[in-house]
Amino acid sequence: MWNGWLLLGCCLLPFYIYTQTEAAASQGILLKKIDQPIRIDGLLEEASWFTGRPATDFWENFPSDTTRCPQKTEVYMAYDDNFLYIAAKCFAESNDYIVPSLRRDYRAGGSDNITFLIDPFQDRTNAFVFGMNPYGVMREALISNGGRSTDDWLDEWDNKWKGAAAIQDGFWSCEVAIPFSSIRFPEGKTRWNFNTYRFDTQSNTRSTWQYIPQNQIIMSLGYMGEMEWETPPTYTGMPVSVIPYITGGVEKNHEDGLPEAYRFNVGLDAKIPVTTGLNLDLTANPDFSQVEVDRQVVNLTRFEIFLPERRQFFLENSDLFSTFGSETANPFFSRRIGIATDENDEVFSTPIYYGARLSGKLDNNWRLGLLNMSTANDFENGLPAYNYTVAALQRKVFARSNAGFIMVNKQALEKIGADTIGLYSTYNRVVGLDYNLASSDNKWIGKTWMHRSFSPDATDNATSQGANISYRERRYAFALGQQYVGEGFNAETGFVPRTNFWRLSPDFEWFFYPKKGKINRHGPGINTDFIWTPGLGSSDRTLRLSWRFNFTDNGFLRFSAVDEYIYLLDAFDPTGTDATPLPGQQGYHYRFLSAEYSSDNRQRFTFFVEPTIGQFFNGMRYGAFTSLGYRLQPYGLIALNINYNYIDLPDPFATKGLFLIGPRIDLTFTKSLFLTTFLQYNEQAENFNLNMRMQWRFAPVSDFFLVFTDNYNTLDWQVRNRAVVAKLTYWLNL
Repeated sequence: MWNGWLLLGCCLLPFYIYTQTEAAASQGILLKKIDQPIRIDGLLEEASWFTGRPATDFWENFPSDTTRCPQKTEVYMAYDDNFLYIAAKCFAESNDYIVPSLRRDYRAGGSDNITFLIDPFQDRTNAFVFGMNPYGVMREALISNGGRSTDDWLDEWDNKWKGAAAIQDGFWSCEVAIPFSSIRFPEGKTRWNFNTYRFDTQSNTRSTWQYIPQNQIIMSLGYMGEMEWETPPTYTGMPVSVIPYITGGVEKNHEDGLPEAYRFNVGLDAKIPVTTGLNLDLTANPDFSQVEVDRQVVNLTRFEIFLPERRQFFLENSDLFSTFGSETANPFFSRRIGIATDENDEVFSTPIYYGARLSGKLDNNWRLGLLNMSTANDFENGLPAYNYTVAALQRKVFARSNAGFIMVNKQALEKIGADTIGLYSTYNRVVGLDYNLASSDNKWIGKTWMHRSFSPDATDNATSQGANISYRERRYAFALGQQYVGEGFNAETGFVPRTNFWRLSPDFEWFFYPKKGKINRHGPGINTDFIWTPGLGSSDRTLRLSWRFNFTDNGFLRFSAVDEYIYLLDAFDPTGTDATPLPGQQGYHYRFLSAEYSSDNRQRFTFFVEPTIGQFFNGMRYGAFTSLGYRLQPYGLIALNINYNYIDLPDPFATKGLFLIGPRIDLTFTKSLFLTTFLQYNEQAENFNLNMRMQWRFAPVSDFFLVFTDNYNTLDWQVRNRAVVAKLTYWLNL
């Protein structure tokens, strides 16, 4: 345990060494209040746009990060009693812009676009994101945790705002109007944080208003300028938003020979502003039938694979609840709500009766999150109804760091049947403290945590503890992580794929920047992971040596050599196909080689390939993952993912080829009508899945969905189950 507190001291020390002094920022954007409305058509014809001070002289972030960007970008702002207005003029070499599709919430890479990051509370930890491309396609998102990684980007967040774009001679321009009722902000403040970044495919440059080093993520909130308001924006009261839905459909379980089941459902979501920074979200009888199916994976490990949350209700301010602990010891994982596992380890879902979430800012330093949900029982599986309560409190510390507390309570509302009393618990609780470190310039990042679980069958060692620290400089980066998860730690509403281990993970990378040629950056890396099991000693270790090349055309190439050791405590079949398992209580030491190559994502045809060859446990593995994509600009994308693993183990163990093939056709007929067809053939799961989803956005944040799903057993190609569902949602401001 002392190792964790020692590493905590290491986390805090650089903070005091490097802290709170910020580099001098350029003059901020000046916003003047206007009394004439602006027509949102993308043309910037109103004189109101030019009354303040714009953002100009962007810094180049790629391919270089040492000069101003030669491709000019100008950002203008204004406001009135109801709207924040933002406009941009993006100059380019020609009008040959890349716009992969017309779907909202596009990805920035490989396309022309501009993105605006707004941090009203100036905490450089959370921000609202709004973006636009030359065809007027909009995107919005939330950034949490300082924008340290792509995991902090939440593009499932939706809200009402207006935007338009226009392609003109030598540049494209856009205008957006963001209602003050759509964002949370402090009253009386005349300064907010702001930054913006642009992707220009013709010059192959990425640029930012505030300078961001190339080895930092471009959405980092550690590098922000300021918006200076002539007078504070007025809080006139935020509307109560009500989002009712109605859904109907038919489904049939062919595998079990059940008759057709018809379903009809109605429900309601509501957003109620409590203060300018705090919001109450309510849901009654929620339905998530329109959520896209998970991407299947080939799992060659002994542990559960993490699949991200996609349900809309759980997403806003989700970082308040879901970022405690680590990826392998998370005390709260919202996908556990409404999901359970039967005695055969088969996953099934249960209806959610209601949910309530109060979340957001109390003031500049405090954030609060309260969540309460109740689920129905399932008599067939012996599952009782449960209530879930989560409370999280976060306090800003120093420039961008924070300390947080979390409490998770899962409580059975009914008596558990005698035949399932060992499968389902009457209650499960976790409490914990976290400290998240982020230096002012984002070079130092780290965290430390201590969590404790409580269950009826309480055992010793019911704690989870860890700490990590990383430092990233232009020429090098290093990281050190330490973790302990006790054998008795039980977070039923969390994600904890394994317990009873100690972990130590040192990593190091070097970076070289050629002055000319096709290589933008390259360098070696050493990644290690050591795991000890109490009473056993060393049980897992991994050493990865790699060399990565980033090219000036946006592609990259990496070669890796891996040395791995795994001690199996229990028998294990690495193919996951119920073949003869490898014996437990035995160690396996093997080595393999792999490579990764990603092509220029600006091209119509793109591809990624990752071959692997070498030893695997007591045999061999030959694998390749390939992703192919073709852009039907601007009407969509056709993609094909192929994952093949040939595992050759000596008799009597498995020799097996495992295919996972996933074609995806994403068509955007207009900016409001979309059709996605997703097919997945998974040989490991012996399943073929077809999912077709049509979406018609007939009004802002209001949709009609028509979803068809079909599953087949790949052994005999008999239908397993089939369903058709229609859903209508409408966003109404009261």
